[in-house]
Amino acid sequence: MIFITRRETFNAAHRLFRPEWDDEKNLQVFGKCSNPNWHGHNYVLYVTVKGDVDPKTGFLINLKDLSKILNENVVEKLDHKNMNLEVDFMENRMSSTENLAIGIWEQIEKPIRDLGAVLHCVKVYETEKNYVEYFG
Repeated sequence: MIFITRRETFNAAHRLFRPEWDDEKNLQVFGKCSNPNWHGHNYVLYVTVKGDVDPKTGFLINLKDLSKILNENVVEKLDHKNMNLEVDFMENRMSSTENLAIGIWEQIEKPIRDLGAVLHCVKVYETEKNYVEYFG
């Protein structure tokens, strides 16, 4: 079994808040991330797939195909968007990086499987210091 990882980037805005809480409670729990005027990040996405190398191509998966899946299902939906308002797969979810990683997994697992690979890990860097890894 071999693993291969593709890196993509996108910029997106969000706000961490619970509408049933007042601003004071949201600020206490979520800090600056609860800014009512939103805030954004330059996200870095790493998607790792695993499987066997095809002896005919020498590939686990054609990286052009993987890039197309990531762009159509993730980057185009998120880049320069507000996750709370504009991203279908984040609807009714807290826009945390944890939930973002899960949502991305749900968007790409089947198309990757359809190409004969297995999704192993979705890693999302929100900042240089903070990232989430999701293994399904």
